[in-house]
Amino acid sequence: MEHYLLKEETHQIIGSCMEVHNELGCGFSEIVYKDALEYEFRKKGILFEREVQYQVKYKDTILPHLFFADFVVYGSIILEVKAVSNLIDEHFEQTINYLAVSGTEVGLLVNFRKPKLQYKRIILTER
Repeated sequence: MEHYLLKEETHQIIGSCMEVHNELGCGFSEIVYKDALEYEFRKKGILFEREVQYQVKYKDTILPHLFFADFVVYGSIILEVKAVSNLIDEHFEQTINYLAVSGTEVGLLVNFRKPKLQYKRIILTER
């Protein structure tokens, strides 16, 4: 059996995303899916924070604009929610940047716009 970092936790998150997708389908905006995920996480006792703010350090200063990750689940997994026609490189790069500024290793990028839930597990490796 394959072993990888936070396997059980990512499976629980993906399962919750699938449940939301099965119930709502693929035609809503991101905010609807985020609200439904919040409901599912609470119902299942999955620890999460929503719209988590991160500062970006540049050289010796903190930049004035913040990053906002959609969810941090179990304190260690960034969940980025999309409702777009296609995931593009920018979405993956955004998630990687969230991982970098948060010091987190595991991210999930989930797209609800497709007839079948689209998801990708992302691991931050040293740059």
